Amino acid sequence: MDDYLKSDSPVIERLDRAYARSRLSLTTRLERLRSKAFLLAQCSIAAGVAWWLATSVFGHRSPFFAPIVAVVCLGMSYGQRQRRVFEVAVGVAVGVFTADVFVHFAGTGPWQVTAVVLVSMSFALLLDGGPLLVIQSGVQGIVVTVLVASPGQAFTRWADALIGGGVALVAATVVPQAPLRRPRVAAAEVVRKISELLRRTVASAVDGDVDGVAAVLASARGTESLLRELRTAADEGLSVLTSSPFPHRQRVGVRAMAELVEPLDRALGSTRVLVRRITVAVGNGEAMPAAYVELIRALADATDVVARALSENASPTIGRSGLERVAVLSGEVPRTASLATETILAQTRSVVVDLLQVTGLDVDEAIAALPRERAHD
Repeated sequence: MDDYLKSDSPVIERLDRAYARSRLSLTTRLERLRSKAFLLAQCSIAAGVAWWLATSVFGHRSPFFAPIVAVVCLGMSYGQRQRRVFEVAVGVAVGVFTADVFVHFAGTGPWQVTAVVLVSMSFALLLDGGPLLVIQSGVQGIVVTVLVASPGQAFTRWADALIGGGVALVAATVVPQAPLRRPRVAAAEVVRKISELLRRTVASAVDGDVDGVAAVLASARGTESLLRELRTAADEGLSVLTSSPFPHRQRVGVRAMAELVEPLDRALGSTRVLVRRITVAVGNGEAMPAAYVELIRALADATDVVARALSENASPTIGRSGLERVAVLSGEVPRTASLATETILAQTRSVVVDLLQVTGLDVDEAIAALPRERAHD
């Protein structure tokens, strides 16, 4: 076994070269921008509305705190918005008031900045504030002390912070359907990626293309971004359910997608290990048996069914029967004397177990769906 594990070394150089070439495509970057388009528009509109309210309705001459607080409160995600609005508003109020007191009695200077940051952040901590509240109290205290050195305007600045926070709070309750659909879309993308990795790996293995399987493994090693997107989408979807009064009908679906995060994480991780085992085998010149090739292709087909169900707002249980057929097939393929190919079979069965859990089976039920492996001929 030790010698076999050491056999990874002939393909490591190819793996590293392929991984170094893998970068975010222009399409991926544009898709990221498109997915954040509503948030960008929401932040910019909230900033403009906050400025308009402070100047036209409340008569403040330079209410720069209002748009700043609105943008910082909304941030670039849907998660924990109500808490963020509260923390930023309180943090700004603490920092501004503390700085105004120091400016009024002691003017501005390096020691005044030091004292303002120390006092305002300490006071924020005494209020049991989170990191955002504490940081904002210090930052806004610096701004007032250094750039806004006019004494006696603490209540005006504090009002500006409340205006910005109020606008952000209203804006945070108005969300599109996108954050409720995103968990399902992200889950479908992870499952599609698993199928893609399986197909590309098998195709390269059949051709004996070492560089090809190394490139697939490099792609597999870069899939953490998909999982981060899935976790973020699930968290944001759940946050929208708790902070917005509108999307109550979506609760069951969003929570079901959030529950898929862990099994999909395991399934993608198992797939990466499978791709690596195939890469090592091909790199060592070992041909994959035809039965193993057909088994992995059947697994990719069954995985496609799960991905399609998720993308079409259907239950992933639709793909369970196909995965169960693959599980049965995995017990019927001929065994070999090669440790490399035997490891591939064992890891393929592991991927099947993980994907069965994506369709709703618990781990014991998924393992029970696997028949005993066929004995060596």
